[in-house]
Amino acid sequence: MLKDNLVMLRKLHAYSQEQIAEEIGISRQAYAKWERGTTVPDVEKCSLLAKLYGTTVDGLLKTETADGIGVIPPAPRGKDIWGSVTVNDRGQIVIPKGARDRFGLTGGQRLIVVSDEVGIALISAEYFEEKMKEAMELMYSEARE
Repeated sequence: MLKDNLVMLRKLHAYSQEQIAEEIGISRQAYAKWERGTTVPDVEKCSLLAKLYGTTVDGLLKTETADGIGVIPPAPRGKDIWGSVTVNDRGQIVIPKGARDRFGLTGGQRLIVVSDEVGIALISAEYFEEKMKEAMELMYSEARE
């Protein structure tokens, strides 16, 4: 719910109610009512809140949960949190339906697994190979000059 997301985002960003209220041009009391769920902000204020927190209005309004975690904060603008998956004994996972639909993933499609120090990501093999080919062409063209 909106009120839960407002509390969570404010705490994640280490803001006081007064700081948020000042930033969007309302009283602290009005903001406190939003966090309690007594009242709700108008669309314009929701837009300002979304911009301030780096998310979307839709993200502010929806409450997402993840297994073993509970309610999770709205994803940053342009990002998604699809929930959690469980790795089976063979190292397999099921990609959440929303993610499969968003990226047009179908059975038999090849994906590249990449990682950094904190996690892994999946990239379409076709996209990855296209970008690698572009990088190699650029590298060879610069080497010839």
